[in-house]
Amino acid sequence: MAIPATMHAAVYKGDSVVAVEQIPTPEIGPGELLVRVEACGVCHTDLKKIEYNLLSPPRIFGHETAGVVARVGRGVQGFAPGDRVVVFHHIPCGACFYCGKKLYAQCPVYKKVGVTAGFEPAGGGFSQYVRVMDWIVERGVEKIPEGISFERASFVEPVNTCLKAVVQCAPEAGETALVLGQGPIGLLMTMLARRAGARVVTTDMFPSRRELSLRCGAEQSFDPRSDEMAGAVAELTEGRGADVVIVAASAKGIVDQAVRWSRPGARILLFAQTSDAERIDLSGASICVGERTIFGCYSASVELQKQSAELVFSGELPVDLLVSHQLPLTKVNAAFDLALHPDSRSLKIILKPQRWTE
Repeated sequence: MAIPATMHAAVYKGDSVVAVEQIPTPEIGPGELLVRVEACGVCHTDLKKIEYNLLSPPRIFGHETAGVVARVGRGVQGFAPGDRVVVFHHIPCGACFYCGKKLYAQCPVYKKVGVTAGFEPAGGGFSQYVRVMDWIVERGVEKIPEGISFERASFVEPVNTCLKAVVQCAPEAGETALVLGQGPIGLLMTMLARRAGARVVTTDMFPSRRELSLRCGAEQSFDPRSDEMAGAVAELTEGRGADVVIVAASAKGIVDQAVRWSRPGARILLFAQTSDAERIDLSGASICVGERTIFGCYSASVELQKQSAELVFSGELPVDLLVSHQLPLTKVNAAFDLALHPDSRSLKIILKPQRWTE
């Protein structure tokens, strides 16, 4: 396929500004791939980096990337131009202290981003082409089966992160799992917790998301401001409270809600609290005397990569239900605004870098 010398990319300029610019198409070296990006999901971790200016500019974000191999570097085996692929931007070394503890997101190599569209590597999916570095090519690229859309395939990375979280908090058959927030991530958590056998109760302020939550496996879904919430959880659990709580949204007081609606001895998983600007104020006794466990989960697990791909490609998880908008790269700021300030119909926003108009 013909590869242009320049491409369009959404460049983070600092001061929370992102602009679509024409920049050189990345060059690749031995062991690397050049991938033409066909779809890239908008993730809140990238939006927080932009909103709070957490990383120095210029950078090109975007890491829920699906596309087509455009060029193969010398020595690459197993991939050829024309292959349809999803790309993970982090892969651990497998040999350090943290890898030995299976805390892959803490591995120094994992923290080194291995996919770029130019500038300091930052995922690069909000561009027309990305360079995939050699250690990612070796273990972090999955082929997309025929008949699977790039939009669906772009869910493989976020499904991996959610599957890792659900495996970590381990809801069991007969337990009640409470998922706070039913945005795209919360809905994936609902699907996976139900798949694990738990009875799932969810919260969200949007009625449309609560309705979709029921289609994704929740038994009941409530407005978190409603007086019904505590009573419903108590009724399901003989007055105890939820066995597992997954905090899939970031809002003031949401972790306090997780504690309040959980039973003594519950497991509470924080998934959306990814910025140092977010602070949590809790009663110490609610944790210590209540013997609750609070823990965090962040990013993907290489051990779950194949399983997450199969869950998406097989259709076992109905991820297509979550896509509300597909926008061209020129609408990148509108996409970010929709994701940061959702309305009743916005869910997963996917950018289509090869599409130039609506």
